Amino acid sequence: MLDRSMAPAFRQVGKLQLPKNIHQKVLSCGIPLTEVNLGTQDVVRLEVVFTVGRAQERKKLAARSCLSMMREGTPSRTSAEIAETLDFYGATLGTSFNLDHSSFVLYSLTKHFDKVLPILADILAHPVFPEKELNTLVKRSKKRLKIDLTKNDVVAYRTITELIFGTQHPYGYNSFPEMYDALTRDDLMEHYERLFHAGNCQVFLSGKITDDLFSLIDDALSQAIRPGLKVEQPLIVHSEEAPGKRKIVLEDKSQTAIRIGRQLFNRHHADYLNMNVLNTLFGGYFGSRLMGNIREEKGYTYNIYSTLDPMLLDGCWYIGTEVGNEFVNDTLKQIYHEMAVIREELVDAEELEMVKNYMIGGYLTMLDGSFNVSDVVKVQILDNLPMTYFEEMVEHTRNVTPEELRETAQKYFLEEDMWEVVVGI
Repeated sequence: MLDRSMAPAFRQVGKLQLPKNIHQKVLSCGIPLTEVNLGTQDVVRLEVVFTVGRAQERKKLAARSCLSMMREGTPSRTSAEIAETLDFYGATLGTSFNLDHSSFVLYSLTKHFDKVLPILADILAHPVFPEKELNTLVKRSKKRLKIDLTKNDVVAYRTITELIFGTQHPYGYNSFPEMYDALTRDDLMEHYERLFHAGNCQVFLSGKITDDLFSLIDDALSQAIRPGLKVEQPLIVHSEEAPGKRKIVLEDKSQTAIRIGRQLFNRHHADYLNMNVLNTLFGGYFGSRLMGNIREEKGYTYNIYSTLDPMLLDGCWYIGTEVGNEFVNDTLKQIYHEMAVIREELVDAEELEMVKNYMIGGYLTMLDGSFNVSDVVKVQILDNLPMTYFEEMVEHTRNVTPEELRETAQKYFLEEDMWEVVVGI
């Protein structure tokens, strides 16, 4: 009989590596397709990803707005008809936008895939960008923005990213009502026709994949997606302003939002893997230094965190929290104190081992199932990383030393390099 008074034995996670059932193919139109065939249920996920983000815009907000509007109908299907057909077959079609990529994500039962794939192909080939729906999108976006600008945390995030990157940087500019008002159907059409083609496209197929799916996808997407040459990434202009402090007053708020951060780098940088571990230890999980001090010991906040945000062309690191107004000054003091400690003192072996075990447990979940594995592979491919990157990241996490973490902190955790944003009363 199981003795529930005894904790289960602790086991170290063994070697982690990507499964072997990953195949890279090429569609007839030249688009690379990566297949992860690991599913146990009769479900597949098809992702069509275009390296089309803010860096390629000629009109601000065109990238996100174009992607949203592409689902609003084609010459042969209204948006309502698209939704009704997908619902009938138990499928979902979503869009995903980040600062670097615009994606379509189709989930379907394998047996109905041939019924819903033509809908995605039609959207990719013949979006009509109806004027009425664009007006609705503009009104809805402006209304949401008006509400967001009353929230401390939103204003703090907008401000810190603008300061870190600069207003002319594609990752740094913020949306304003007049930008939405300036968008036209011609802007969206121009963005689509210039960028949504085979040269900027990658396809990812995952789940329980049958032999005929590749042929279906090849036929549909090779006809739907126009040929084109890969668009070169633009030269990014960085802000020349020296880091400093910003205070923004929003009345009648019981809490104040704090953001502290700096410009950093993407996953190709030599210090990225060290910084990944350092960030986790400092503020990247529930047992982090920031949580232990600001939440557990001081009781100033429910949540405090630090985030390492690597993107295709750049990156940043920042700390975020919301605290009672009376705790703002000491919270700032304690944050900078923790930075100083981690710059000056070696992390002890027990704390570092706990962080490593936490991170490796997270890596283990990244290999749980076909869709998760496909997400790992997708990051490697879209970020132009080697297919061995995941294994290298795991081994680096296992082997990083306290000395390497202190050296990394001495480079990047300097108070004079940080922007500080405080939003509240």
